[in-house]
Amino acid sequence: MVLQTLFTGFFGLAAIWFGVVVFRTSSMVRSALALLFSQAAIGAMFLAMETEFLGVLQIMMMATEMSIMAIFMVMYMMDPGGLGEMDMSHQKKLAMAAGVLGALAAAGVAALADWGTVAAAAPPTAEQTERLGTEMLGRSMLVFETAGVTILTAMIAATAVAMERRRR
Repeated sequence: MVLQTLFTGFFGLAAIWFGVVVFRTSSMVRSALALLFSQAAIGAMFLAMETEFLGVLQIMMMATEMSIMAIFMVMYMMDPGGLGEMDMSHQKKLAMAAGVLGALAAAGVAALADWGTVAAAAPPTAEQTERLGTEMLGRSMLVFETAGVTILTAMIAATAVAMERRRR
């Protein structure tokens, strides 16, 4: 139990650190990689908390999403490497205030919540995975299929628009 808590805390701190790095770099590619590492750390937190399905799903989805995002950034951004003198941040004071307030709210919820009864009432991990699969493949299946087809259509359309037309 202590080892599980240590790993959960380590990956939580890694997710926060890489989340900060996302906003501290001027390179869009490095920012995307930091976001990938942050989301992978969250997936590792799921694995440390013995929710294997969510952990693997998080890591697989984020790796695919960040790969596609990096490709589109390199294609469409003026300076994806961050080598120019471009400043991509806007409304810094408002963003910092919102971030601090959000962090304080999250810390307050984490500190003031009664976590003991929630953890004691949780079913075994195998039952959690079964319930999640039933929910996803039951009444929500049409939503997931529609979202998947929509994303695939958007990727094909974006690729078609980005391709240079051949001259006859």
